[in-house]
Amino acid sequence: MRSSAYGFNGGFSAPHRAASLAGRDILAAGGSAVEAMVAAAATIAVAYPHMNGIGGDGFWIIHRPGQAPVAVSGCGRAAGLASVDWYAGQGITDALPARGPLAALTVPGTIAGWTEALKLCPKGNRLPLADLLAPAIALARDGVAVTENQASTTHEKLDGLRDVPGFADTFLHDGAVPKAGHRLVQAALGQTLAQLAEAGLDDYYRGDLAQTHAAFLESAGSPLRVDDFTRFAAGVAAPLTTQISAGRLFNSNPPTQGVSSLMILALFDRLGVTKADRFDHLHGLIEATKLAFIQRNAELGDPNYMAGPAQDWLDPAKLGVLAGQIDTAKARPWPEVAKPGDTIWMGAADKDGCVVSFIQSVFWEFGSGLVCPDTGVFFQNRGAGFSLTAGPNQLRPHARPFHTLNPALAHLDDGRVLAYGTMGGEGQPQTQAAIFSRYAMFGQDLQQAITAPRWLLGKTWGDATTSLKLEDRFDPTLVADLRAAGHEVEIIPAYSDLAGHAGGVAVWPDGQIEVAADPRSDGAALGF
Repeated sequence: MRSSAYGFNGGFSAPHRAASLAGRDILAAGGSAVEAMVAAAATIAVAYPHMNGIGGDGFWIIHRPGQAPVAVSGCGRAAGLASVDWYAGQGITDALPARGPLAALTVPGTIAGWTEALKLCPKGNRLPLADLLAPAIALARDGVAVTENQASTTHEKLDGLRDVPGFADTFLHDGAVPKAGHRLVQAALGQTLAQLAEAGLDDYYRGDLAQTHAAFLESAGSPLRVDDFTRFAAGVAAPLTTQISAGRLFNSNPPTQGVSSLMILALFDRLGVTKADRFDHLHGLIEATKLAFIQRNAELGDPNYMAGPAQDWLDPAKLGVLAGQIDTAKARPWPEVAKPGDTIWMGAADKDGCVVSFIQSVFWEFGSGLVCPDTGVFFQNRGAGFSLTAGPNQLRPHARPFHTLNPALAHLDDGRVLAYGTMGGEGQPQTQAAIFSRYAMFGQDLQQAITAPRWLLGKTWGDATTSLKLEDRFDPTLVADLRAAGHEVEIIPAYSDLAGHAGGVAVWPDGQIEVAADPRSDGAALGF
Protein backbone atom coordinates (compact mmCIF):
# COMPACT_ATOMS: atom_id res chain seq x y z
CA MET A 1 0.00 0.00 0.00
CA ARG A 2 1.33 3.43 -0.94
CA SER A 3 2.48 5.53 2.02
CA SER A 4 1.98 9.23 2.61
CA ALA A 5 4.10 11.87 0.88
CA TYR A 6 6.31 13.99 3.13
CA GLY A 7 8.10 17.33 3.04
CA PHE A 8 9.10 20.37 5.08
CA ASN A 9 8.58 23.24 2.63
CA GLY A 10 4.99 22.57 1.64
CA GLY A 11 2.33 19.99 0.93
CA PHE A 12 -0.72 19.81 -1.30
CA SER A 13 -3.48 17.28 -1.88
CA ALA A 14 -6.12 17.49 -4.63
CA PRO A 15 -8.28 15.06 -6.62
CA HIS A 16 -6.76 16.19 -9.94
CA ARG A 17 -3.02 16.29 -10.61
CA ALA A 18 -3.15 19.66 -12.37
CA ALA A 19 -4.56 21.27 -9.24
CA SER A 20 -1.95 19.62 -7.02
CA LEU A 21 0.81 20.86 -9.30
CA ALA A 22 -0.60 24.39 -9.42
CA GLY A 23 -0.75 24.50 -5.64
CA ARG A 24 2.74 23.01 -5.27
CA ASP A 25 4.20 25.56 -7.71
CA ILE A 26 2.73 28.50 -5.81
CA LEU A 27 4.13 27.13 -2.55
CA ALA A 28 7.54 26.62 -4.18
CA ALA A 29 7.45 30.22 -5.42
CA GLY A 30 7.04 31.47 -1.85
CA GLY A 31 3.27 31.76 -1.77
CA SER A 32 1.20 30.92 1.28
CA ALA A 33 -1.11 27.91 1.67
CA VAL A 34 -4.07 30.24 1.06
CA GLU A 35 -2.58 31.56 -2.19
CA ALA A 36 -1.74 28.03 -3.28
CA MET A 37 -5.34 27.03 -2.64
CA VAL A 38 -6.72 29.87 -4.77
CA ALA A 39 -4.46 28.78 -7.63
CA ALA A 40 -5.58 25.18 -7.26
CA ALA A 41 -9.24 26.15 -6.91
CA ALA A 42 -9.12 28.01 -10.22
CA THR A 43 -7.21 25.17 -11.87
CA ILE A 44 -9.52 22.39 -10.74
CA ALA A 45 -12.51 24.44 -11.87
CA VAL A 46 -11.07 24.04 -15.38
CA ALA A 47 -9.77 20.48 -15.05
CA TYR A 48 -12.67 18.78 -13.19
CA PRO A 49 -15.79 20.64 -14.37
CA HIS A 50 -18.21 17.82 -13.62
CA MET A 51 -17.35 18.27 -9.93
CA ASN A 52 -16.91 22.00 -9.44
CA GLY A 53 -16.50 25.39 -11.10
CA ILE A 54 -16.39 29.14 -10.53
CA GLY A 55 -20.17 29.15 -10.90
CA GLY A 56 -20.44 27.24 -7.61
CA ASP A 57 -19.84 27.68 -3.88
CA GLY A 58 -16.82 27.14 -1.65
CA PHE A 59 -15.90 26.81 2.04
CA TRP A 60 -12.63 27.13 3.93
CA ILE A 61 -11.19 26.31 7.35
CA ILE A 62 -7.86 28.08 7.81
CA HIS A 63 -5.35 27.38 10.57
CA ARG A 64 -2.74 30.05 11.25
CA PRO A 65 -0.09 29.34 13.91
CA GLY A 66 -0.87 31.00 17.20
CA GLN A 67 -4.40 31.98 16.17
CA ALA A 68 -7.79 30.32 16.40
CA PRO A 69 -8.99 28.65 13.18
CA VAL A 70 -11.32 30.69 11.00
CA ALA A 71 -14.09 29.59 8.64
CA VAL A 72 -14.81 31.31 5.32
CA SER A 73 -18.24 30.68 3.82
CA GLY A 74 -18.64 31.31 0.10
CA CYS A 75 -22.25 30.15 0.30
CA GLY A 76 -24.40 31.73 -2.38
CA ARG A 77 -27.76 33.15 -1.42
CA ALA A 78 -31.02 32.74 -3.27
CA ALA A 79 -32.13 35.41 -5.71
CA GLY A 80 -34.32 38.19 -4.40
CA LEU A 81 -37.09 36.93 -6.67
CA ALA A 82 -36.70 33.32 -5.54
CA SER A 83 -39.73 32.65 -3.37
CA VAL A 84 -42.29 29.86 -3.09
CA ASP A 85 -44.84 32.16 -4.73
CA TRP A 86 -42.52 33.10 -7.62
CA TYR A 87 -41.90 29.44 -8.41
CA ALA A 88 -45.60 28.65 -8.08
CA GLY A 89 -46.08 31.28 -10.79
CA GLN A 90 -43.77 29.19 -12.97
CA GLY A 91 -45.93 26.14 -12.30
CA ILE A 92 -43.50 24.64 -9.76
CA THR A 93 -45.09 23.67 -6.44
CA ASP A 94 -43.68 20.26 -5.43
CA ALA A 95 -39.89 20.41 -5.79
CA LEU A 96 -37.39 22.79 -7.34
CA PRO A 97 -35.92 21.67 -10.67
CA ALA A 98 -32.43 20.21 -10.66
CA ARG A 99 -31.38 21.31 -14.14
CA GLY A 100 -31.76 24.32 -16.38
CA PRO A 101 -32.31 28.04 -15.74
CA LEU A 102 -34.87 27.63 -12.95
CA ALA A 103 -32.33 25.50 -11.05
CA ALA A 104 -29.76 28.33 -11.25
CA LEU A 105 -31.26 30.40 -8.46
CA THR A 106 -28.36 31.07 -6.04
CA VAL A 107 -25.44 33.46 -6.50
CA PRO A 108 -22.15 31.58 -7.04
CA GLY A 109 -20.18 32.20 -3.86
CA THR A 110 -16.79 30.56 -4.29
CA ILE A 111 -14.91 33.54 -5.78
CA ALA A 112 -16.13 35.76 -2.94
CA GLY A 113 -14.69 33.11 -0.63
CA TRP A 114 -11.33 33.34 -2.40
CA THR A 115 -11.42 37.09 -1.80
CA GLU A 116 -11.97 36.76 1.95
CA ALA A 117 -9.48 33.92 2.33
CA LEU A 118 -6.72 35.96 0.68
CA LYS A 119 -7.21 38.60 3.37
CA LEU A 120 -6.32 35.96 5.96
CA CYS A 121 -2.82 35.04 4.73
CA PRO A 122 -0.72 35.16 7.93
CA LYS A 123 2.05 37.28 6.38
CA GLY A 124 -0.03 39.00 3.71
CA ASN A 125 -0.28 38.17 0.03
CA ARG A 126 3.11 37.38 -1.43
CA LEU A 127 2.22 36.85 -5.09
CA PRO A 128 0.03 38.84 -7.52
CA LEU A 129 -3.40 37.48 -8.37
CA ALA A 130 -2.31 37.07 -12.00
CA ASP A 131 0.30 34.52 -10.91
CA LEU A 132 -2.32 32.57 -8.95
CA LEU A 133 -4.70 32.35 -11.88
CA ALA A 134 -2.08 31.80 -14.61
CA PRO A 135 -2.12 27.95 -14.46
CA ALA A 136 -5.91 27.85 -14.80
CA ILE A 137 -5.90 30.37 -17.64
CA ALA A 138 -3.34 28.36 -19.59
CA LEU A 139 -5.21 25.10 -19.02
CA ALA A 140 -8.51 26.59 -20.17
CA ARG A 141 -7.02 28.16 -23.29
CA ASP A 142 -4.72 25.30 -24.30
CA GLY A 143 -7.04 22.50 -23.27
CA VAL A 144 -7.17 19.82 -20.59
CA ALA A 145 -7.44 16.08 -21.14
CA VAL A 146 -10.89 14.82 -20.18
CA THR A 147 -10.61 12.26 -17.38
CA GLU A 148 -12.31 8.88 -17.42
CA ASN A 149 -14.31 10.10 -14.42
CA GLN A 150 -15.64 13.10 -16.35
CA ALA A 151 -16.37 11.01 -19.46
CA SER A 152 -18.33 8.37 -17.55
CA THR A 153 -20.20 10.95 -15.49
CA THR A 154 -21.18 12.91 -18.60
CA HIS A 155 -22.46 9.72 -20.20
CA GLU A 156 -24.49 8.76 -17.12
CA LYS A 157 -26.11 12.19 -16.70
CA LEU A 158 -26.45 13.23 -20.34
CA ASP A 159 -30.22 12.87 -20.60
CA GLY A 160 -30.81 15.63 -18.06
CA LEU A 161 -28.10 17.93 -19.42
CA ARG A 162 -27.89 17.77 -23.21
CA ASP A 163 -30.73 20.25 -23.82
CA VAL A 164 -29.76 22.80 -21.16
CA PRO A 165 -28.59 26.02 -22.88
CA GLY A 166 -24.83 26.07 -23.41
CA PHE A 167 -24.06 22.59 -22.10
CA ALA A 168 -23.63 20.71 -25.37
CA ASP A 169 -21.52 23.45 -26.95
CA THR A 170 -19.19 23.47 -23.95
CA PHE A 171 -18.93 19.90 -22.71
CA LEU A 172 -19.84 17.67 -25.67
CA HIS A 173 -17.75 16.97 -28.76
CA ASP A 174 -19.72 17.09 -32.01
CA GLY A 175 -22.82 16.39 -29.96
CA ALA A 176 -21.37 13.29 -28.29
CA VAL A 177 -19.79 12.57 -24.92
CA PRO A 178 -16.04 13.21 -25.20
CA LYS A 179 -13.84 10.20 -24.60
CA ALA A 180 -11.20 10.11 -21.88
CA GLY A 181 -8.14 11.91 -23.20
CA HIS A 182 -10.10 14.30 -25.43
CA ARG A 183 -8.65 17.83 -25.39
CA LEU A 184 -11.31 20.03 -23.78
CA VAL A 185 -10.67 23.68 -24.64
CA GLN A 186 -12.60 26.29 -22.63
CA ALA A 187 -11.50 29.51 -24.30
CA ALA A 188 -14.31 31.64 -22.92
CA LEU A 189 -13.59 30.48 -19.38
CA GLY A 190 -9.90 31.22 -19.91
CA GLN A 191 -10.79 34.78 -20.93
CA THR A 192 -13.01 35.13 -17.87
CA LEU A 193 -10.18 34.07 -15.57
CA ALA A 194 -7.85 36.47 -17.38
CA GLN A 195 -10.35 39.27 -16.80
CA LEU A 196 -10.47 38.42 -13.09
CA ALA A 197 -6.68 38.47 -12.98
CA GLU A 198 -6.63 41.96 -14.50
CA ALA A 199 -9.73 43.58 -13.00
CA GLY A 200 -9.74 41.77 -9.64
CA LEU A 201 -12.02 39.13 -8.16
CA ASP A 202 -14.66 41.71 -7.27
CA ASP A 203 -15.45 42.07 -10.97
CA TYR A 204 -17.39 38.84 -10.64
CA TYR A 205 -19.92 40.55 -8.37
CA ARG A 206 -19.74 44.26 -9.06
CA GLY A 207 -18.13 44.66 -12.47
CA ASP A 208 -18.49 43.73 -16.10
CA LEU A 209 -18.72 40.02 -15.39
CA ALA A 210 -21.62 40.57 -13.00
CA GLN A 211 -23.46 42.56 -15.66
CA THR A 212 -22.82 39.88 -18.30
CA HIS A 213 -23.95 37.04 -16.08
CA ALA A 214 -27.02 38.83 -14.79
CA ALA A 215 -28.18 39.66 -18.33
CA PHE A 216 -27.61 36.08 -19.49
CA LEU A 217 -29.36 34.52 -16.49
CA GLU A 218 -32.41 36.76 -16.80
CA SER A 219 -32.73 36.09 -20.52
CA ALA A 220 -32.47 32.33 -19.87
CA GLY A 221 -35.26 32.41 -17.28
CA SER A 222 -33.33 32.33 -14.00
CA PRO A 223 -34.57 34.54 -11.13
CA LEU A 224 -31.04 35.90 -10.53
CA ARG A 225 -30.49 39.61 -11.24
CA VAL A 226 -27.52 41.95 -11.06
CA ASP A 227 -28.59 43.22 -7.61
CA ASP A 228 -28.20 39.68 -6.27
CA PHE A 229 -24.56 39.69 -7.36
CA THR A 230 -23.90 43.25 -6.15
CA ARG A 231 -25.16 42.62 -2.62
CA PHE A 232 -23.30 39.33 -2.14
CA ALA A 233 -20.25 38.86 0.08
CA ALA A 234 -18.68 35.79 1.67
CA GLY A 235 -18.85 35.33 5.43
CA VAL A 236 -15.99 34.94 7.91
CA ALA A 237 -16.62 33.43 11.35
CA ALA A 238 -15.34 31.08 14.01
CA PRO A 239 -15.98 27.48 12.93
CA LEU A 240 -18.03 24.95 14.88
CA THR A 241 -15.89 22.98 17.29
CA THR A 242 -15.93 20.04 19.68
CA GLN A 243 -13.37 18.31 21.90
CA ILE A 244 -12.84 14.54 21.78
CA SER A 245 -10.17 12.29 23.25
CA ALA A 246 -7.79 12.73 20.27
CA GLY A 247 -8.00 16.53 20.12
CA ARG A 248 -10.18 19.46 19.11
CA LEU A 249 -12.19 19.26 15.90
CA PHE A 250 -13.35 22.12 13.68
CA ASN A 251 -15.85 22.24 10.85
CA SER A 252 -18.00 24.68 8.90
CA ASN A 253 -21.15 26.37 10.14
CA PRO A 254 -24.73 25.99 8.86
CA PRO A 255 -26.17 25.79 6.32
CA THR A 256 -23.45 23.12 5.80
CA GLN A 257 -23.64 19.72 7.46
CA GLY A 258 -20.37 20.34 9.31
CA VAL A 259 -22.16 19.87 12.64
CA SER A 260 -23.08 16.33 11.54
CA SER A 261 -19.44 15.48 10.87
CA LEU A 262 -18.49 16.69 14.34
CA MET A 263 -21.39 14.87 16.00
CA ILE A 264 -20.46 11.54 14.41
CA LEU A 265 -16.92 11.60 15.77
CA ALA A 266 -17.99 12.95 19.17
CA LEU A 267 -20.62 10.22 19.55
CA PHE A 268 -18.25 7.50 18.38
CA ASP A 269 -15.56 8.70 20.78
CA ARG A 270 -17.92 7.97 23.68
CA LEU A 271 -18.17 4.29 22.70
CA GLY A 272 -14.59 3.48 23.74
CA VAL A 273 -13.63 1.57 20.58
CA THR A 274 -9.92 0.70 20.47
CA LYS A 275 -9.24 -1.06 17.13
CA ALA A 276 -9.76 -0.05 13.50
CA ASP A 277 -11.79 -1.88 10.88
CA ARG A 278 -13.44 -4.32 13.26
CA PHE A 279 -17.18 -4.62 13.85
CA ASP A 280 -17.18 -2.14 16.74
CA HIS A 281 -15.44 0.48 14.58
CA LEU A 282 -17.73 0.35 11.56
CA HIS A 283 -20.94 -0.34 13.45
CA GLY A 284 -20.23 2.42 15.96
CA LEU A 285 -19.58 5.04 13.30
CA ILE A 286 -22.57 3.94 11.22
CA GLU A 287 -24.94 4.15 14.18
CA ALA A 288 -23.50 7.54 15.18
CA THR A 289 -24.09 8.67 11.59
CA LYS A 290 -27.75 7.73 11.80
CA LEU A 291 -28.33 9.80 14.94
CA ALA A 292 -26.47 12.81 13.50
CA PHE A 293 -28.38 12.64 10.20
CA ILE A 294 -31.78 12.35 11.89
CA GLN A 295 -31.18 15.65 13.70
CA ARG A 296 -29.61 17.22 10.60
CA ASN A 297 -32.55 16.34 8.38
CA ALA A 298 -35.06 17.76 10.84
CA GLU A 299 -33.34 20.95 11.97
CA LEU A 300 -30.50 22.10 9.71
CA GLY A 301 -30.78 24.95 7.20
CA ASP A 302 -30.08 28.65 6.93
CA PRO A 303 -28.94 29.60 10.46
CA ASN A 304 -31.25 32.61 10.40
CA TYR A 305 -34.22 30.22 10.37
CA MET A 306 -32.99 27.38 12.58
CA ALA A 307 -34.53 26.82 16.01
CA GLY A 308 -31.17 27.31 17.73
CA PRO A 309 -27.40 27.49 17.13
CA ALA A 310 -25.76 24.37 15.73
CA GLN A 311 -22.98 24.70 18.30
CA ASP A 312 -25.60 23.78 20.92
CA TRP A 313 -25.95 20.37 19.25
CA LEU A 314 -22.37 19.73 20.38
CA ASP A 315 -23.07 20.32 24.08
CA PRO A 316 -21.31 17.43 25.90
CA ALA A 317 -24.39 16.56 27.96
CA LYS A 318 -26.60 16.36 24.87
CA LEU A 319 -24.02 14.25 23.06
CA GLY A 320 -23.85 11.93 26.05
CA VAL A 321 -27.61 11.36 25.93
CA LEU A 322 -27.48 10.66 22.19
CA ALA A 323 -24.54 8.26 22.55
CA GLY A 324 -26.60 6.32 25.08
CA GLN A 325 -29.13 5.62 22.31
CA ILE A 326 -26.58 3.64 20.28
CA ASP A 327 -27.05 -0.12 20.48
CA THR A 328 -23.51 -1.46 20.13
CA ALA A 329 -24.75 -4.81 18.82
CA LYS A 330 -27.81 -4.01 16.70
CA ALA A 331 -28.49 -1.66 13.76
CA ARG A 332 -31.07 1.09 14.03
CA PRO A 333 -33.73 0.90 11.27
CA TRP A 334 -32.88 3.00 8.22
CA PRO A 335 -33.19 4.97 5.82
CA GLU A 336 -33.72 8.64 6.39
CA VAL A 337 -33.79 11.30 3.64
CA ALA A 338 -30.44 11.50 1.84
CA LYS A 339 -28.61 14.55 0.52
CA PRO A 340 -26.77 14.27 -2.84
CA GLY A 341 -23.94 16.43 -4.07
CA ASP A 342 -20.78 16.73 -6.18
CA THR A 343 -17.66 18.30 -4.80
CA ILE A 344 -13.89 18.52 -4.66
CA TRP A 345 -11.83 18.76 -1.43
CA MET A 346 -8.26 20.04 -1.35
CA GLY A 347 -5.75 20.63 1.42
CA ALA A 348 -2.58 22.69 1.66
CA ALA A 349 0.17 23.49 4.15
CA ASP A 350 3.07 25.90 3.83
CA LYS A 351 6.46 26.03 5.53
CA ASP A 352 5.20 28.68 7.97
CA GLY A 353 2.59 26.30 9.38
CA CYS A 354 -0.51 27.73 7.72
CA VAL A 355 -2.91 24.87 6.94
CA VAL A 356 -5.99 25.07 4.70
CA SER A 357 -8.97 22.75 4.34
CA PHE A 358 -11.05 23.75 1.30
CA ILE A 359 -14.09 22.45 -0.56
CA GLN A 360 -15.71 23.69 -3.76
CA SER A 361 -18.83 22.43 -5.51
CA VAL A 362 -21.62 22.96 -8.04
CA PHE A 363 -23.94 20.48 -6.24
CA TRP A 364 -24.99 17.90 -8.87
CA GLU A 365 -22.79 16.85 -11.79
CA PHE A 366 -22.19 20.04 -13.84
CA GLY A 367 -24.63 21.88 -11.55
CA SER A 368 -27.64 23.28 -13.37
CA GLY A 369 -25.89 22.61 -16.68
CA LEU A 370 -26.59 26.21 -17.72
CA VAL A 371 -23.49 27.72 -19.38
CA CYS A 372 -23.02 31.39 -20.27
CA PRO A 373 -21.51 31.34 -23.79
CA ASP A 374 -19.74 34.67 -23.33
CA THR A 375 -17.88 33.65 -20.16
CA GLY A 376 -17.78 29.85 -20.18
CA VAL A 377 -19.14 29.82 -16.61
CA PHE A 378 -21.75 27.20 -15.75
CA PHE A 379 -23.99 27.80 -12.77
CA GLN A 380 -24.59 25.57 -9.79
CA ASN A 381 -27.96 24.04 -8.94
CA ARG A 382 -27.42 24.35 -5.20
CA GLY A 383 -30.83 26.01 -4.95
CA ALA A 384 -32.38 22.64 -5.75
CA GLY A 385 -31.53 21.80 -2.16
CA PHE A 386 -34.18 24.21 -0.88
CA SER A 387 -37.59 22.94 0.19
CA LEU A 388 -40.88 24.46 -0.98
CA THR A 389 -42.53 23.54 2.34
CA ALA A 390 -42.19 25.21 5.74
CA GLY A 391 -39.03 24.61 7.76
CA PRO A 392 -35.46 25.85 8.24
CA ASN A 393 -34.56 24.97 4.63
CA GLN A 394 -37.59 26.55 2.96
CA LEU A 395 -36.91 28.69 -0.12
CA ARG A 396 -36.87 32.38 0.77
CA PRO A 397 -35.37 35.43 -0.99
CA HIS A 398 -31.65 35.74 -0.14
CA ALA A 399 -31.72 32.58 2.03
CA ARG A 400 -28.88 30.05 2.05
CA PRO A 401 -29.69 26.43 1.09
CA PHE A 402 -28.65 23.30 2.95
CA HIS A 403 -25.10 22.33 1.96
CA THR A 404 -23.43 18.93 2.06
CA LEU A 405 -20.06 20.73 1.86
CA ASN A 406 -17.94 20.70 5.01
CA PRO A 407 -14.15 21.01 5.10
CA ALA A 408 -12.65 19.60 8.30
CA LEU A 409 -9.65 20.53 10.42
CA ALA A 410 -8.33 19.22 13.73
CA HIS A 411 -5.79 20.18 16.40
CA LEU A 412 -4.59 16.83 17.73
CA ASP A 413 -3.40 16.54 21.31
CA ASP A 414 0.11 15.56 20.19
CA GLY A 415 0.52 18.87 18.35
CA ARG A 416 -0.38 17.81 14.81
CA VAL A 417 -2.68 19.99 12.71
CA LEU A 418 -4.79 17.92 10.32
CA ALA A 419 -6.84 19.15 7.35
CA TYR A 420 -9.03 16.50 5.74
CA GLY A 421 -12.14 16.09 3.67
CA THR A 422 -13.82 14.51 0.66
CA MET A 423 -16.43 14.83 -2.03
CA GLY A 424 -19.50 12.64 -1.87
CA GLY A 425 -22.64 14.43 -0.64
CA GLU A 426 -24.18 12.19 2.02
CA GLY A 427 -20.88 10.34 2.28
CA GLN A 428 -18.77 13.34 3.31
CA PRO A 429 -19.27 13.07 7.09
CA GLN A 430 -18.92 9.29 6.92
CA THR A 431 -15.64 9.34 4.98
CA GLN A 432 -14.31 12.07 7.27
CA ALA A 433 -15.11 9.84 10.23
CA ALA A 434 -13.38 6.85 8.64
CA ILE A 435 -10.22 8.81 7.85
CA PHE A 436 -10.01 10.66 11.16
CA SER A 437 -10.65 7.61 13.33
CA ARG A 438 -8.12 5.48 11.47
CA TYR A 439 -5.45 8.17 11.48
CA ALA A 440 -5.89 10.10 14.71
CA MET A 441 -7.49 7.50 16.98
CA PHE A 442 -6.02 4.21 15.74
CA GLY A 443 -2.58 5.31 14.51
CA GLN A 444 -2.71 4.48 10.81
CA ASP A 445 -0.55 6.31 8.25
CA LEU A 446 -2.58 9.08 6.59
CA GLN A 447 -2.37 7.49 3.14
CA GLN A 448 -3.32 4.11 4.61
CA ALA A 449 -6.34 5.67 6.32
CA ILE A 450 -7.53 7.10 2.99
CA THR A 451 -6.72 4.08 0.80
CA ALA A 452 -8.33 1.52 3.13
CA PRO A 453 -11.79 0.23 2.15
CA ARG A 454 -14.68 2.52 2.99
CA TRP A 455 -18.39 2.35 3.57
CA LEU A 456 -21.35 4.55 2.82
CA LEU A 457 -24.77 4.58 4.46
CA GLY A 458 -27.54 5.87 2.20
CA LYS A 459 -27.70 7.67 -1.13
CA THR A 460 -24.86 9.77 -2.45
CA TRP A 461 -23.13 11.02 -5.59
CA GLY A 462 -24.41 9.14 -8.65
CA ASP A 463 -26.41 6.56 -6.69
CA ALA A 464 -30.03 5.95 -5.69
CA THR A 465 -30.07 3.15 -3.11
CA THR A 466 -30.17 3.68 0.67
CA SER A 467 -28.32 0.52 1.76
CA LEU A 468 -25.05 0.28 3.67
CA LYS A 469 -22.50 0.08 0.86
CA LEU A 470 -19.18 -1.62 1.57
CA GLU A 471 -16.23 -1.72 -0.81
CA ASP A 472 -15.46 -5.34 -1.55
CA ARG A 473 -12.04 -5.27 0.12
CA PHE A 474 -13.48 -5.70 3.63
CA ASP A 475 -12.98 -8.96 5.52
CA PRO A 476 -15.92 -11.26 4.65
CA THR A 477 -16.33 -12.10 8.34
CA LEU A 478 -16.82 -8.40 9.15
CA VAL A 479 -19.39 -8.12 6.36
CA ALA A 480 -21.26 -11.13 7.76
CA ASP A 481 -21.20 -9.64 11.27
CA LEU A 482 -22.68 -6.37 10.01
CA ARG A 483 -25.45 -8.23 8.20
CA ALA A 484 -26.16 -10.28 11.32
CA ALA A 485 -26.51 -7.04 13.31
CA GLY A 486 -29.30 -5.90 10.98
CA HIS A 487 -27.44 -3.74 8.45
CA GLU A 488 -28.76 -3.95 4.88
CA VAL A 489 -25.39 -4.48 3.21
CA GLU A 490 -24.64 -3.91 -0.48
CA ILE A 491 -21.18 -4.68 -1.87
CA ILE A 492 -19.73 -2.12 -4.28
CA PRO A 493 -16.51 -2.38 -6.33
CA ALA A 494 -13.08 -1.71 -4.84
CA TYR A 495 -11.98 1.93 -5.04
CA SER A 496 -15.49 3.01 -6.01
CA ASP A 497 -16.33 6.65 -6.74
CA LEU A 498 -19.33 6.15 -4.45
CA ALA A 499 -16.88 6.10 -1.54
CA GLY A 500 -15.73 9.63 -2.33
CA HIS A 501 -12.48 11.32 -3.36
CA ALA A 502 -10.72 12.11 -0.09
CA GLY A 503 -7.47 13.75 0.92
CA GLY A 504 -5.51 14.92 3.90
CA VAL A 505 -2.64 17.18 4.94
CA ALA A 506 -1.05 17.04 8.40
CA VAL A 507 1.63 19.29 9.89
CA TRP A 508 3.64 17.68 12.68
CA PRO A 509 5.14 19.64 15.61
CA ASP A 510 8.66 19.39 14.13
CA GLY A 511 7.47 21.01 10.87
CA GLN A 512 7.19 17.81 8.88
CA ILE A 513 4.27 17.87 6.45
CA GLU A 514 2.40 14.63 5.67
CA VAL A 515 0.18 14.51 2.58
CA ALA A 516 -2.17 11.90 1.14
CA ALA A 517 -4.57 11.67 -1.82
CA ASP A 518 -7.26 9.20 -2.79
CA PRO A 519 -6.47 6.41 -5.28
CA ARG A 520 -10.17 6.62 -6.24
CA SER A 521 -9.56 10.05 -7.81
CA ASP A 522 -7.29 11.51 -10.51
CA GLY A 523 -5.30 13.39 -7.90
CA ALA A 524 -1.89 13.59 -6.32
CA ALA A 525 -0.36 14.17 -2.89
CA LEU A 526 2.75 16.32 -3.16
CA GLY A 527 5.20 17.11 -0.37
CA PHE A 528 8.50 18.84 -0.88
